[in-house]
Amino acid sequence: MATGKYYEGIGRRKAAIARVRLFAGSGNFTVNEKPLTEYFPLASLSNQALSPLKATQNEERFTVSVHVNGGGQVGQSDAVGLGLARALLAADENFKGALRKAGLLTRDPREKERKKPGLKKARKAKQYTKR
Repeated sequence: MATGKYYEGIGRRKAAIARVRLFAGSGNFTVNEKPLTEYFPLASLSNQALSPLKATQNEERFTVSVHVNGGGQVGQSDAVGLGLARALLAADENFKGALRKAGLLTRDPREKERKKPGLKKARKAKQYTKR
């Protein structure tokens, strides 16, 4: 675990919340005390989490420590990406253009719609029969 001065960013997506800490360091990336590729075994999920570092060309400059909970794997990886982008912005304001252009500073507002009474799911109703 890295110690010392760090920059923090919080990312949310659906039910997932990620607290990201950015340290000056060698490029290690841990999520809930596990390496990134072990926590997100699918390449697409780990790439989503790493995308802010790739957009700013800082893969080897920072050591990243993440605590994430809630939601599923996709929501967690998106939350990590947003938290990392916010932490990079706190570290250096000059990254804002590259992060904004890549669309990494915008929170995805879509949430699960609640179930309504009388319906089977949020919108699914019993089939209507005329006769």
